[in-house]
Amino acid sequence: MANAEQTPVAKGPSLIIQAAMLLGMTVAALGIGWASGSYLKSSEVPAKAPAAEGGEHAAAQPSDTEAALIVTELPSITTNLAAPVETWVRMDVSLLQDAPLPAETTEAIHQDLLTFMRTVKMHQVEGASGFLHLKADLQERAAMRGDGHVKDVLIRTLLYE
Repeated sequence: MANAEQTPVAKGPSLIIQAAMLLGMTVAALGIGWASGSYLKSSEVPAKAPAAEGGEHAAAQPSDTEAALIVTELPSITTNLAAPVETWVRMDVSLLQDAPLPAETTEAIHQDLLTFMRTVKMHQVEGASGFLHLKADLQERAAMRGDGHVKDVLIRTLLYE
């Protein structure tokens, strides 16, 4: 049996070679980053300037469809979810309408959204896609109750506890 002291120790690359390789890789990364940044900056399309006749005021005026929309805030919705039952949700919602709705219709939309939120399970609203599905469901329900006058549902606050 050989002594452990007699076995040759394998040597790695010297410290100077390791430092040179690190410096070389850093310089290469900086060069590639600078080159790709220059390429992306040069391929950027400049934004069009506003029309000379109206100046900034003409560009800031909303179109006819934007001007006709009405934002209606609904009272806060606070309820527990279907599963897990101990999870509560608070949601502040606004409706984007193309025509004013009667107060009874707005209240019916609010109650329908509250009832819907009681049937939602936590796993259905997890992540960005879950949020988008929730928003689409709320928008569909509001459009049905509002006889098609509700164009969008704006979720201002969504808090789970």
